Amino acid sequence: MPNIAVVLKDVIRRVAKREIKALTGKMKQAVAKYRRDIAHLKRQARTQDKEIALLKRQERKRLDESPAKAKPLEGVRFSARSVKAQRRRLKLSAADYGKVVGVSGLTIYHWEQGKSRPRKAQLAALVAARGLGRREALAKLELLKARAKPATRKPRKKGRRKAKR
Repeated sequence: MPNIAVVLKDVIRRVAKREIKALTGKMKQAVAKYRRDIAHLKRQARTQDKEIALLKRQERKRLDESPAKAKPLEGVRFSARSVKAQRRRLKLSAADYGKVVGVSGLTIYHWEQGKSRPRKAQLAALVAARGLGRREALAKLELLKARAKPATRKPRKKGRRKAKR
């Protein structure tokens, strides 16, 4: 007669093996599904990254487009009031509006006050800026700020001040 302990161990082993297989089988299926989902999401992210890069290049190209090529300057007149109105419509400071147009903030101020007039190239930039909306102007500013290198200054040594003359 076989040893009852050996038979009992054998039965317990078979039942445990069947239970483990049933539980791990479901888990293996879930893991395989998750891996497929992850691979699909990675492919999707790669294609979206490519599309984003393409759109950024197109936007950069569109914003960098020369204003002289965009519209002819025939019949365009300069008005100090219109410069001021345009800047206020975009809700930009003179310095920021100057960056969008490609001149300094002081130049914008002088144009608005009627103290000076823009040259042809600057007038072309002003005409191009007329067609910009607030979002486009802010996007162009961000692009210009990203290109500008941050100024690095040496820190002054403490305790040493320049004498006033």
